[in-house]
Amino acid sequence: MTTTTQVARADVPRWGWQERAACRAENLELFFGPDGEARAQRLEREARAKVVCASCPVREACLRHALAVPERYGVWGGHTEEERHELRRAAARRAA
Repeated sequence: MTTTTQVARADVPRWGWQERAACRAENLELFFGPDGEARAQRLEREARAKVVCASCPVREACLRHALAVPERYGVWGGHTEEERHELRRAAARRAA
């Protein structure tokens, strides 16, 4: 009898959570603004993206991913680039 063992590889991302994400039905431009976007337009777009994220069943997994990678652009897990940067800084201060 032969047994097959599957080995989890750390270098292969697990994207299962993305299949349940509320943003799948949305235009990516809502979460990733165009180059040169005016500040007022960016703030409005990010607010609309956060509304989608607020009801997302995988929001926490999305944010964990964005913080771990780290994703440098866009709205992930209901947080902007600047907000995620501050979360990482706060975590580093707590760890120090």
